[in-house]
Amino acid sequence: MTRHQPEPEPERQPEPDAGRDPAAPAGRATPAPDPAELPGGAAVEAGGIGLKGPRGWVFREVTVEAAPGSVVALTGASGTGRTCLLLALTGRMKLTEGEARVGGLRLRKQAAAVRRTAALAHVPGVDDLEPSLTVGEHLRERVLLQRRYGTAPLAALKAALRAPRQRRADARRVHDEALAAAGLDLATLPKGPRTAVRDLERLERLRLCVALALIGRPRLIAVDDVDLKLSAPLREEAWALLASVAASGVTVLAVCGEAPAGLPGDVPLVVVVTDRATGARTAEEPAEPAPKADDTDETEKETADALAETGRA
Repeated sequence: MTRHQPEPEPERQPEPDAGRDPAAPAGRATPAPDPAELPGGAAVEAGGIGLKGPRGWVFREVTVEAAPGSVVALTGASGTGRTCLLLALTGRMKLTEGEARVGGLRLRKQAAAVRRTAALAHVPGVDDLEPSLTVGEHLRERVLLQRRYGTAPLAALKAALRAPRQRRADARRVHDEALAAAGLDLATLPKGPRTAVRDLERLERLRLCVALALIGRPRLIAVDDVDLKLSAPLREEAWALLASVAASGVTVLAVCGEAPAGLPGDVPLVVVVTDRATGARTAEEPAEPAPKADDTDETEKETADALAETGRA
């Protein structure tokens, strides 16, 4: 008597993983891209953020919503935490409360990644230029530092394997692109690239700071005191410079005494008005009474302490 053998069941193929590259080997999921390495500008999203210092709140209840490629003007009276807010949004100061994202990165838990994404272009007391060095020396130093410390390990290895002539050509290209984006023509300086920083006009120094920041190809740059000690025509030139940088896709954070009514080229402008009493408000909300002199002095002391701590870090 012959016993009937059951037919074998067909093998079931595993369903492909969502988010896995079909060409990748089975069982190996493709890692998600690092937001710090993505091209384009960085969106800034903050809700109810605040920073508390040894003497109390430096700023509080700040809300920012800015798309990539926008200019965010942080304006307000002196001593209301504008510079500290600038440094906090670039990962240089630790927030006390609230949540924020810069380029998709959580600011309170991924501050190191935010620092790789954001560059300081001009923040006195934190990234001051050396007055005795020339413009050319600053540029060469920044290119060398970027090649040594500012690239991912794999990219640095690939660059090291290139021929010396190719490496020099790459460095020259990055150098020239940054100067062009900042609108700094070395030929117009008194001694060309050998001009000392101490001999630069204020707007020329701002252009140099922006060029140095752009060498690292950041997604966001931060500029402090944009309109300080500038005449009305030079102030317009400074804002036109920042608008051109934003038009290229890089988000710009700028501290200023007075925000412009608009920017050339229809570049998006977001205005955040800091205030001693409420921390920050939108441009449409009415202003609170001006703070007393004692309160302003106290806040300036808090800001000075915070800047000193950031410089030591």
